[in-house]
Amino acid sequence: MTAVKNTAASLVFRSRHILSESAGEGYIDTAIKILIAVVLGALLLAGLYALFGETVLPTLTQRIKEMFNYAG
Repeated sequence: MTAVKNTAASLVFRSRHILSESAGEGYIDTAIKILIAVVLGALLLAGLYALFGETVLPTLTQRIKEMFNYAG
């Protein structure tokens, strides 16, 4: 009977120790880092798409048309 009590007490102590540890990296930390990376990547791509769609491409097509305009 004493061996069972000692084993149960040891199990309780070990589980409390494991649950109270703050070392290491958990699943939630990793998930938050991945979510932040995805959001920042999406914002970066949206900004580049807006920049190329409204600023670079219209002036680029205009310059190409001017460059191949043999009549002028």
